Amino acid sequence: MTRINDNLDLIPAASQPLVAKVRGAFGTVPAMFATVANSPAALASMWGSFGALGGGTLGAKLGEAIAVAVANRNHCEHCLAAHTALGQKAGASVEELAAAQRGIARDPRTQAALTFAIRLVDARGQVSAADVQALRAAGFDDGQVVEVIAHVALNLFTNYVNIALDVPVDFPRVALAA
Repeated sequence: MTRINDNLDLIPAASQPLVAKVRGAFGTVPAMFATVANSPAALASMWGSFGALGGGTLGAKLGEAIAVAVANRNHCEHCLAAHTALGQKAGASVEELAAAQRGIARDPRTQAALTFAIRLVDARGQVSAADVQALRAAGFDDGQVVEVIAHVALNLFTNYVNIALDVPVDFPRVALAA
């Protein structure tokens, strides 16, 4: 049980329409969404960000690789489990996702994004011009650089929600990588 309400019968009425959309997308309401639904504004922000980034130019597979790298870096077992499952649905292999947890990828473009994402997390946003240039050198345009940052920011939010509020893992568990 989370540290705050996760009972969908007790969430604000204003959250119900978005909860219905979450249920439609997942077939259920994952515990994180039930917890965030306590704030209609936070739920709208999170759901809107997932939708917007899902329609971005990076693609689901790279987005999920970034998510597992950030989740592992922050020791967020819930997000690691969820994004490993979603990553597999997006076409990533178990091996690719396990490597992404450690910030490793065979594809140079994915490697550049993972390196940047982990640097962004570790440096709390204080990256250098060279860090940004490394993404450009790997083929990312300016919009995609911003999109990588947006993926990291969204995952920081979900990691913090799950860790701070002790949201139970309701996806198949994945071991954190050292």
